[in-house]
Amino acid sequence: MNFLSRLGFGSKTPAQSYSTEPSSSIALGPDDDVPGPGQAFAQFGAGCFWGVELAFQRVPGVSKTEVGYSQGVVDNPSYNDVCSGTTKHSEVVRVQYDPKECSYGNLLDVFWSRHDPTTLNRQGGDVGTQYRSGIYYYTPEQEKEALESMERQQKLLNRKIVTEILPAKKFYRAEEYHQQYLAKGGRFGFRQSTEKGCNDPIRCYG
Repeated sequence: MNFLSRLGFGSKTPAQSYSTEPSSSIALGPDDDVPGPGQAFAQFGAGCFWGVELAFQRVPGVSKTEVGYSQGVVDNPSYNDVCSGTTKHSEVVRVQYDPKECSYGNLLDVFWSRHDPTTLNRQGGDVGTQYRSGIYYYTPEQEKEALESMERQQKLLNRKIVTEILPAKKFYRAEEYHQQYLAKGGRFGFRQSTEKGCNDPIRCYG
């Protein structure tokens, strides 16, 4: 997403010194938002959240996706704050899904397929702690399944997985221009399909 800096949306600001209280106690509290009736939440960090969100939008049984920031120590961060590298936030996608139509395991499969979980704080040309790999669970069942899934995935790779598996913390919805960014046309105005089951290549502009 480096081009946003050139457009003035995400220019990095000098590192700031943030107070850890009470801001961090709020930011590090649990995600207390409530999913819709019969729905559940899942939260993933896998690099730039644009392409990751589109991948989850296409999954049958997923009813809603939002991109945002979590796992940091600052209450209500902006994109500029997160890009400064001082707030410790991760770019995440919060997925709302119907467990009767979509298993958590299916979401985990999409997560692993969308990024390289062996690169620390980096996905391709995107470098920084906000691009780290993470699975942020809402229930003990999700935690167990995530750990088992990572163990299976590690057997398929010849480099160590650095994905963090932690409780879901307070979710801060990103600025509106980030939401469904690729579905709305992205950098060049080329809209990408959110149709369920779509296998078109995801082109992440930025």
